[in-house]
Amino acid sequence: MLRPLHGFALLSLGIAAACATVPPAITGDPTVSVTARAETPPVGTANADAADDPAIWRNAADPAASLIVGTDKKGGLYVYNLKGEQVSFLAAPGLNNVDLIQTGASIWIVASDRSDLATAHLSITLFHPWKLEFDATQRVPVGPGEGYGLCLGMLASDGSFTAFSAPKNGVIYQTRISEGHHGDAIAESSVLASVPSQPEGCVVDDRTGTLYVGEEAAGIWAIDIATGSKEIVAPVGTGMLVADVEGLAIAPEGKDGGYLVASSQGDNAYAVYRLPGMEPLGRFRIAAGAFGATEETDGIALDPRDFGPDFPGGLFIAQDGINPPRAQNFKYVRWDDVLAALEGGR
Repeated sequence: MLRPLHGFALLSLGIAAACATVPPAITGDPTVSVTARAETPPVGTANADAADDPAIWRNAADPAASLIVGTDKKGGLYVYNLKGEQVSFLAAPGLNNVDLIQTGASIWIVASDRSDLATAHLSITLFHPWKLEFDATQRVPVGPGEGYGLCLGMLASDGSFTAFSAPKNGVIYQTRISEGHHGDAIAESSVLASVPSQPEGCVVDDRTGTLYVGEEAAGIWAIDIATGSKEIVAPVGTGMLVADVEGLAIAPEGKDGGYLVASSQGDNAYAVYRLPGMEPLGRFRIAAGAFGATEETDGIALDPRDFGPDFPGGLFIAQDGINPPRAQNFKYVRWDDVLAALEGGR
């Protein structure tokens, strides 16, 4: 999930992902293949659906020193470097989707908290990337529903930002988060829209004021952040997407162009659309190479900018739901490899 940088002071083998609630109904269109250039260690929770969602922090001063945050739903927050090495950890069971935003020299890490199945919560943690240290964590309620999908919008001029939550009941919440006088987070939530059945992945296009939400059984919705009006812009059953639709990520280019990527979990593929019109570009898989393939992918993240010599053409991260003989983990792919494969396969 690509987050712009802004200034502000501030399963194991044989175990299928629990998120895959919708069996595949069709076979998707053909795919091209890429391979991972790095991977993280397996998360600490073995023999379970645990690893879920990644987010990318790009170090503007030294892109090769950027960091990845990933959730273990039963363990907490992991922080990795671009070699895939773990550099920090925060114990926090119950977290699901995660996103982050830079505020001055620190990062707010916001995750959906599903430890209360009746009320969706947000876990809000301050992280200091230069020291690789976590600060205090707050847990704030959002509204009725089991916490699930989550993504962040850009910083406003007053230093606040918005978290969009997609609990399992289909209600889409928006939560304005601002910094209090003592460095704590102040959160105010309201309902933006709803979708007919269980959603999860979401991503914000700050340029157009559009929230994209994946409804697992139906496809991708575009929701106007200002009005809450919505339309389904990428349905399942077209060959591009096979239910279960999971993570979403965006690679913006220019005023309103770029790409939107979705995890087509039902057939272990990733669908790529051109923005702003959501025209299908093609589909790809992460195949076995120096590192293993990916299957049953929940969360994904994408940033098309330069990340140094290992990822000069952008970085795509995918959760790997089946990673035998070890527990689930996250795989790193060069985004320029994906684009080259898609363009070469046309």
